[in-house]
Amino acid sequence: MNFLQKIAQRLLLVIEFLLVFLFILFEELIWEGIAKPIYEKIESLHITKKLETRIKQTNRYTLLLFFTLFLFGVEGAGILAGIFFIQGKVLVGLLLYIAKIPIAAFVFWLFNVSKEKLLTFGWFSWLYDKLMSGLDWLKDLEIYKSIMAKMSNLKEKIKVNWRKIQTRYFNRGSSFTEELKSFYNYIKNFKENIKKRKEDKK
Repeated sequence: MNFLQKIAQRLLLVIEFLLVFLFILFEELIWEGIAKPIYEKIESLHITKKLETRIKQTNRYTLLLFFTLFLFGVEGAGILAGIFFIQGKVLVGLLLYIAKIPIAAFVFWLFNVSKEKLLTFGWFSWLYDKLMSGLDWLKDLEIYKSIMAKMSNLKEKIKVNWRKIQTRYFNRGSSFTEELKSFYNYIKNFKENIKKRKEDKK
């Protein structure tokens, strides 16, 4: 019985690790690195301000239909990309996944704008609460806190080292910067320098 409990505990740890790894991968790399800037760009566009007003005036059933179609489209593209990965078509899968990210950012924006109306559906509100509870549970896991703490330390070290590199090599007046400028000017005036050398030889 103890043996089965140990296996179950280890299996649970593996599942927790996979869930945390996938969530961090999505949150840090895909969301923070790609989707969030796109979302912020969509949010800042003048046309989306008009669209936001129209969405708030739209019937909740119509909003639910559009949101569901976009959401299934995005998730379907993600599943299809996964299938391509499994089949060994890595490039196709990667391109499809990257292509779906702007649409996913738009879906997130659409949800934020129409959230008040969408949550008036009892089943939708229940699913949303369950999803949020699941994310809270995930973020409360020790393995999540441990990985995030290590990532935070790593980011800080990268920032410190990058500042050192900037100070040493890219500050105004540094020898490296002056050498780069000199090399750039030489390349820029390469033809003229060649002509000048030929004339000097004559």
